[in-house]
Amino acid sequence: MTRNWYLYLAILAAALAFVVIVLGAYVRLSQAGLGCPDWPGCYGHMSVPESHAAIASADARYTGRPLHPARAWKEMIHRYFAGSLAALILILAVVAWWRRRHATQPVLLPSLALLTVIFQALLGMWTVTLLLFPPVVMGHLLGGYATFAVLILLVLQTGGYLRTGDAAGRTLRWMAALALVVVLAQIALGGWTSSNYAGIACPDFPTCQGQWWPAMNFHSAFSWHGVGPDYQGGILSDPARIAIHMTHRLGALVAFVLVLATSLMCLFKGRRTAIKGLGVWAGLLVICQVAIGISMVHLGLPLALTDAHTGVAALLLATLVAMNWALWVSGSNAHAPRLQRSISAESK
Repeated sequence: MTRNWYLYLAILAAALAFVVIVLGAYVRLSQAGLGCPDWPGCYGHMSVPESHAAIASADARYTGRPLHPARAWKEMIHRYFAGSLAALILILAVVAWWRRRHATQPVLLPSLALLTVIFQALLGMWTVTLLLFPPVVMGHLLGGYATFAVLILLVLQTGGYLRTGDAAGRTLRWMAALALVVVLAQIALGGWTSSNYAGIACPDFPTCQGQWWPAMNFHSAFSWHGVGPDYQGGILSDPARIAIHMTHRLGALVAFVLVLATSLMCLFKGRRTAIKGLGVWAGLLVICQVAIGISMVHLGLPLALTDAHTGVAALLLATLVAMNWALWVSGSNAHAPRLQRSISAESK
């Protein structure tokens, strides 16, 4: 391995986390979330049953859940990638604790990533066993984004990147922090919209059902409906789904304005090229995200666009996480020896 192998592993884990997020959205949006009714296997196997005898046995074992190989494979491929990510994060955490006495070795972030991915595995299991219970599905989505964000921070800390906080003003710092919080809230709203199948509640834009303020049921939209029902396809009434959809639209407007304002402030008030660059990326991504959202409505939620909506949200989150790191972390130790230098010194 090269001297900066830990940094490369962290980068690989962050990239894999992004892939898992996009794959998870694809599985959910293609109605394959219950492609395997058990966990962690599929109809009692660690791969999808393919022989006629195995399929017949699976159908007999899970009556009411006949095996659809295409859907099952989508779910299992997602699990394979998620399992690979978990194994990689475990390696990062074990190595971090093994090298914890080294000043340049991050320990908190690898440990946090491991705890997050363990909880993610539990949420993945509950997603299946609780029949796509919306709070669990939304939590599973947020857990994926949280894992991705922690790994982005791990890459930045391990590599010693973007330590420019001493070059940022107080107003810009708090604007970036607020933008990150609002985007996280909007991601949660997006997860609630998707898990309750409310994306198709408003087939037109900027109006909804031909009205600026259609009949909505906010109480039912954000109430506890209990564990037990099969939530695939959703159980809410149209007014409740419209309420969720409209809340997500209003949240998108707030997030768009705030992120764009933060982006412009980075461009005009940022004292480092890195801060200006992050501002440009944040602005471009939020514009792209809004354009995709509007296109999804007009085109009837095509799978490719809907999945891209999830992916761009992840990239926007990563950009805002990096922006906050750059604005808040002091540059006083920006030139401190990095992990790879420490490893090199040990090998001499």
